[in-house]
Amino acid sequence: MNNIFDLLKKVESEKSAFAPISFLIVGLGNPGKKYDQTRHNAGFLALDYIAQKENIKITKSKFKALCGECNIGAQRGLFIAPQTFMNNSGEAVREATEFYKIPPEKTIVLFDDISLPVGKIRIRKKGSDGGHNGIKSIIYHIGSDQFPRIKIGVGEKPHPEMELADWVLSRFTDIEKKELFSALEMACESAKLIAMGQTDQAMNLYN
Repeated sequence: MNNIFDLLKKVESEKSAFAPISFLIVGLGNPGKKYDQTRHNAGFLALDYIAQKENIKITKSKFKALCGECNIGAQRGLFIAPQTFMNNSGEAVREATEFYKIPPEKTIVLFDDISLPVGKIRIRKKGSDGGHNGIKSIIYHIGSDQFPRIKIGVGEKPHPEMELADWVLSRFTDIEKKELFSALEMACESAKLIAMGQTDQAMNLYN
């Protein structure tokens, strides 16, 4: 019986390999070792986590980003990690969406959220930038806020007087890393559901 399911899965995978790129999964962050593993790079961390689980290499340089093609179900998509630094993330997203003619509703964005505790995620179908410069840049460059997004909690500033930049560019503690792992797993499953057109189900399961 398992052999039949394996065969069906292989057939679906082969079909999707020849399908056009129909969705994007975008992880936001800043390139370079200086920013590696920081809270602001939660989008990069989530994208890397999904890529590892799906055996995808995000190594091709294109659209001012590092990219990797993926197959999810019968859908073929593109993982994108913009290399423009956070505030200009929209440049890479615009180039990719224009090239593949991807509508906003098929552009899934993963990014950090200081209003959520570490270990939590929140899925939204659309919305404003909420003060996040990466999202602000995407909205500006693609001319729409109608794209689904997965917010990954990185926690609030520990002290009100602390500069926000210092907080989001700090690294997770060892205890937080364990909680973050749970959030990345949820973000992974959510992104796959949204890519297959099951956004409501993702919201019901993980919000």
